This record gives sequence, structure tokens and C-alpha cells, in this order.
Amino acid sequence: MSTPSPQAVTIRDVAHAAGVHVSTVSRALNPERRGLISEEVLRVVEEAAQRLGYRPNRAAAALRTGRTRTIGVLVPDITNAVFPPILQGIEASASARGYFVFVTNVVDHALARPIVERMMAQKVDGVVLAIATRDDPLLDFLRQAGMKAVLVNRADESGRLPAVVSDDRLAMKLAVDHLVGTGHRRIAHLAGPQDVPTGVARRQGVEQALRDRGLPLAAEAECDSYSREAGRRAMAQLLAQHDRPEAVVCCNDLVALGAYDELRARGLRVPQDISITGHNDMPLVDMVDPPLTTIRLPHRELGWRAAEMLFDEIEGRALSASTVVLRPELVVRESTCARTG
Repeated sequence: MSTPSPQAVTIRDVAHAAGVHVSTVSRALNPERRGLISEEVLRVVEEAAQRLGYRPNRAAAALRTGRTRTIGVLVPDITNAVFPPILQGIEASASARGYFVFVTNVVDHALARPIVERMMAQKVDGVVLAIATRDDPLLDFLRQAGMKAVLVNRADESGRLPAVVSDDRLAMKLAVDHLVGTGHRRIAHLAGPQDVPTGVARRQGVEQALRDRGLPLAAEAECDSYSREAGRRAMAQLLAQHDRPEAVVCCNDLVALGAYDELRARGLRVPQDISITGHNDMPLVDMVDPPLTTIRLPHRELGWRAAEMLFDEIEGRALSASTVVLRPELVVRESTCARTG
């Protein structure tokens, strides 16, 4: 008998080649049911499937189960070093369950809803969003449409959707406490965009940490994005409007690098003239001059947890829209130093 072409291979062909029942092949090739099959039978079935070039018919499976075993992920800036490890975590969870991941870079938030509608038309089983703004109408749209969704690196202040975040307020407290502990008193803040939950929470964290220490906020400038260019503009604005601070807490690492740029252009040294802290511990910030003191986040775990929560939603195991908060840690490098006098 001739070997069927890969396009025409069915699970019946695999079953015949492996010498087992069709239902055994179906279980063996299903990530959720393969645990019911012995290791020896799994090996025989997988070898037969590979030899024949079998490819699952996703469309037929979707008609049977109502699921496509795909999820969508929306990120605001794929070039930002924060998001690749988050995506790695999502991919790890999805791969273990036999799911495929569609990733979309949403450069303009106005495009978010059309992108989600396109994903819904493609019958994705759920979405992970790293793009939500404060009071985002997209969240209500998702709920009304019945789409399973989880936020990552963004909190839903109204509790409409599950979310996985790092503790932004604690992160800023760690940075402020470090600076105060090394003798700094005039501490400023380059805040993140205030239409994004992380920008609001980090700003509140800096303000509360300073109040707890009995210190005023020396100065503040708001960035219009989490970018190096925005950090440089905000640093220039801060220096133009206020007396020079002793230290600046930056809302993220790219903003901190922009602050470096502006200070260097003005002939000011980090940390001798102004100490700088960042947030995220993105790759290579330990190699800039000077290496950046920053807050390290468990980005891969953020992604993995978000995907796990989404699959709980898809499989009907989630009881409520809960928020998981992961703990950050301070990484002290050479952009901060003890202040004397």
C-alpha cells in the first residue's frame, strides 16, 4: 500500500501504521489527554505520525470542540525589552497545553478594538492584553462580547478582568528607601504616562514612600511615553523648572537612559551630581555607563501566570476576576551613590 501524502494523512492512517485503535491516536495526539496513554504507546504513535507526516486538522477540531486552541496577545511596543520575556512566559504555558499564540504589536491604541475584532473573527479562544489604559472601554467590549481575557503588566482598577502585575507601589518604595538610606533628601520623579495604570501606581508609590519618610517630592515631570526620548524631554523639563535634585526616580529603564542623555548633554555626572534609578532591569542596563540601579521584575513569570489564568478562564475553572501581584526586587548598581554633606 502506498504511503498517503502528508496533506491526506488522517488519524486512521496513523492508527493503522501504529497498530492501535483510532481513539488511542486521538488521545495520544491531544495534549490534554495524552496522560491517559502509556509512554510506550505514545512513542509508537508519535513515530508513526512523524513518519507519515501527519498534521492535525485544526479546522475540523475547532468544529468538533468549539475551540481553535489559539490565543491572541496584544503588546504596546514589541521593541521594548520588557515584553519578550513576558511573551516567553505566555508561549511556555501555551505550548505545554498545545495552544498556538498570535502576537500583535499595537502601535496605536485606537487600533486595539479592530485588532481584537479580527482575532475574534479568527475564533481565538482568548486574549492576553498588555495594552490596557485607565478606564479602557476595550475591557467592557471584551466582556460584552464574551471573549475570555486577562491583563498582564496592567491592572484593571475596576476589577472587570483578571490581571497579573508587579507591585508598582512597592517597587517605588524600594527605590526611594534606597536613596534616602544613602543620604539623599531632594528626590524627584520622572513619572510614566498617567493614562496607563503603571504610570499612576508608580507615581503614587514614590509620593507615599516620601511621605512615609517625612520628605516632600522635590520635583516631578511626566513622560508622554515609556521611551528614551520621553525621558530626555522630561528630564530637561524638570531641570528647567526646578532646582537641581539630588536624585531622580525614573518610571522605567528607558526613561532613565533618556535622563542620562540629558544630564550628559548638560555636563552633569551620574551619580556624582545626580543619582538615578530605573524600573524593569531590562537587558544590558548593567552595561551602560554607569550601570543602572533599578527594580527587577519577574517578567517571564508575569507572562506565564497570565496565560495560566487565561486557560483557567477558557476551561471554566476561574471563579472570579482576581489580580495576582508579584514582588519586585531592588538591584543596586553604580548609578546611585552615598551622598555626603
